[in-house]
This record gives sequence, structure tokens and C-alpha cells, in this order.
Amino acid sequence: MTDIPVELPGKPTAASRTTLSHIMTANDTNLLGTVHGGVIMKLVDDAAGAVAGRHSGGPAVTASMDEMAFLAPVRVGDLVHVKAQCNWTGRSSMEIGVRVLAERWNESTPATQVGSAYLVFAAVDAEGKPRTVPPVLPETERDERRYQEAQIRRTHRLARRQAIMALREERAAQGFDD
Repeated sequence: MTDIPVELPGKPTAASRTTLSHIMTANDTNLLGTVHGGVIMKLVDDAAGAVAGRHSGGPAVTASMDEMAFLAPVRVGDLVHVKAQCNWTGRSSMEIGVRVLAERWNESTPATQVGSAYLVFAAVDAEGKPRTVPPVLPETERDERRYQEAQIRRTHRLARRQAIMALREERAAQGFDD
């Protein structure tokens, strides 16, 4: 008996969109006295993981993170908001877009964007095998633009991987043991 893929009903972008907020403390700082990039990256991964799990309806694991951009330093006392949404879906993978904003905890000034990232998550079953995810349904013009940009990033990721594998095969055929 052959498993026939089941077409799952699509989910709108808003169904899994989430915001994670965290106040930065002295425990989060690096040697320069600003918040360590790794702390921000963990918050980004946590928020993206929540979105991936919500969208896919179960466990999902981080497959890659690209274009993590730090636009401004984050300081102790900043209230950081990590906003994430599912931009695109494949068969079992999802691209999650993340924006990082910061504002002073004790001021009423607007939050400013301090970072952004794109992560790819793979939905997995109890055995860790890929499982099908529902298609994402862009709801706004902005969501549609993000969906189209995510397709471009996916094409570039796949082309880069293919070029690297071809180079490795070529070097192995030449006798290089890298």
C-alpha cells in the first residue's frame, strides 16, 4: 500500500503570527556592555519555532537561519519584541520571517527595529521524519510580497547548496580530501 499525500487545508498568515517580548538584563550582555547577539538569536529562534509549530500543527525543527541582520545595538533595560510569521511553505518546510524591535522599558518612545532574520523550519513527526505542512495563505499585499520574496530566497538557498555539492564532488574526483 502506497502512502498518498493528503492535501491539507491552507492556513492564513495571521493564524500563527506571534510576538515574544523580553526585557534585557545584565545577564544578557557581552563584553562591550550591550546585549549579546546570541541572546537575540535565541529569542529569534524561539519566536520562529512557536510560529512553525503553530502553523504546522506540531513539532518543527530549525533547518537553517539566514540573513540575520543586527541593525542597532540592544542595551540593558530595553524591552525587546520579536515578531514572527510564516512567509512561505513547501511540502514539509516553512520560511519564518522575524523582526526584532526594541524600546526603553521606562520610556514612551516608539520601538525601533534592531534586527531581522529568516529561518527555515522542517515539520517532523514523532520519529523525526518530515511531515506535510498546510500551505500558508497570504492575507495582505505585504504578506503576498513576503511570500514572493521567500520563494526567491528558497531558490537561492537551493542553488547555493547545489553549487557547493558540485564543487565538493569535483574536488573529491580530483583526489582532494577536504
